[in-house]
Amino acid sequence: MKIEASSPEQYIDQLPEDRKQAVYELKRVISKNLPEGFSETVGYGMIAFVVPHSIYPKGYHCDPKLALPFINIASQKNFIALYHMGLYADKELHDWFVNEYPKHSKTKLDMGKSCIRFKKPDQIPFDLIAELATKMSIADWVSIYEHNLQR
Repeated sequence: MKIEASSPEQYIDQLPEDRKQAVYELKRVISKNLPEGFSETVGYGMIAFVVPHSIYPKGYHCDPKLALPFINIASQKNFIALYHMGLYADKELHDWFVNEYPKHSKTKLDMGKSCIRFKKPDQIPFDLIAELATKMSIADWVSIYEHNLQR
């Protein structure tokens, strides 16, 4: 599902009705709980929470003109996806999330490297996502990102 949007609000407005509320709530919960400094925008055709160039001028190594991505939300064909780069880059955070998920959801965790897939919008564990959003500051993310780039 490719959506052309220049703002998170415009992105949500274009979603099918059965997805709008869940994506809006994900965006709201993440925005409310992220440590200070992250910016909310649209990147790679998704809602994006990024480290702005004013804080990390190097930008994203794949395209330095882009701010460093951290969390993205996308409405895919068969699911809503939450991409959290810290889950892929930080084993301790990943393990915490995998262990916590069953305490917050009756559904089995459907997860790739940084992608959490929610097939049923009404079963998204918003409280767990809120807690996940608090777990990594900009300084933490930049440090882990740069460490992994040097490997």
